Amino acid sequence: MDIQQAKEIVIKAGKQLVSSGLIARTWGNVSCRIDDKTFVITPSGRAYETLTPDEIVLVNMEDLSYTGDVKPSSEKGIHAQCYLLRPECNFVIHTHQANASIVSALGSDINNVEGKSREIIGDNVPLASYGLPGTGKLRQGVVDALLRSDSKAVIMKHHGAVCLGADYDEAFAIANELELVCMKVVYARYKMLTNKPAEAFRDICNYAIDVKRRGEQEAAPLTAYDSARVDDQIVLTDKDGAEVRAVPVDNAYGDCDAPVELKLHQAVYRRRGDVNYIIHSEDESIVAASAFTKKLRPLLDDFAQIAGVTVRRATFDPDHANRTAKKAARALGKHKNAVLLKNNGALCVGPSKDEAEAAEMVTAKNCKTHVASQLFTTATPIGTFDSILMNVVYRLKYSKQKK
Repeated sequence: MDIQQAKEIVIKAGKQLVSSGLIARTWGNVSCRIDDKTFVITPSGRAYETLTPDEIVLVNMEDLSYTGDVKPSSEKGIHAQCYLLRPECNFVIHTHQANASIVSALGSDINNVEGKSREIIGDNVPLASYGLPGTGKLRQGVVDALLRSDSKAVIMKHHGAVCLGADYDEAFAIANELELVCMKVVYARYKMLTNKPAEAFRDICNYAIDVKRRGEQEAAPLTAYDSARVDDQIVLTDKDGAEVRAVPVDNAYGDCDAPVELKLHQAVYRRRGDVNYIIHSEDESIVAASAFTKKLRPLLDDFAQIAGVTVRRATFDPDHANRTAKKAARALGKHKNAVLLKNNGALCVGPSKDEAEAAEMVTAKNCKTHVASQLFTTATPIGTFDSILMNVVYRLKYSKQKK
């Protein structure tokens, strides 16, 4: 394929990955084969929405050398191995898609894929062994999985998926079909345990709450608002984006006519000078996890990187708003970007709206994985040392690179 044409297709695919929710931030990557020796791939740590052809990097398959000053994706070795091991493959996308991420934490292959899905993906989907992002261990895990299966998709433990297509269209068709296959795994387990079909993921959420909450007293319902720090003001908005209140950050919680939930936002802004945007997420998986989980650990590595090594739960009591708001801000901590609110979802924060949305996305995905894992006995969190290492690397390297 012509190099310029390949670069344009890769840019198109990167934008589709973001718009479809198959990745968060700059996580995931896309490549296209040029010939038997080279391919082009997305760069490391750059936003997909604004990529230009000059930022798409030409890489040699054999030694991973590349041309130009732009650094290619740290997962270039995985893409190279896909092309070397599968000559029929001309396009590779590495995703962090939600349902495949659930299965990635469960610890086993998907066997006996049936029907249309089998025609698209293959009769089984292998699970690659875990390795830290960008490492030889991660790459070797994918290589081993490809060698023991003819599948066009590989699930990467605690990480995501790799989808290999003859072209752009097939790679995305595989990614979309993989989501259906992975959800069938979860729904089949639910039916086995309950003897009834799941109509929607809400049924899985309700099952997890019933099994795990163990009679805990519910917290008072809250109204979810978002907010932004604008100069020395907190601008509180409803979920339609309409301004509800604007108050000084340092008014010591003195606005008695404002919604009581404003005190939560004030407490966070006063404690965290690096936070400029807060999203109160009511995603169904986050709400479910907040009902029965006191401390959420990483089942997925992008959660460890963006949200934090652990995300704790706090209870906000409108009758004791000042005190419990401060407790919630303390539970958020210094280097975390989410805090669960008992029965009420989570506050997801960041230095910008984009960063807060990324925190919400990975928190929702990790909560969905956590909720679904209550159906199984095989899911284990990522180790503490690896989680800390990934979080530090993200904060010191990738977040700065994004800016």
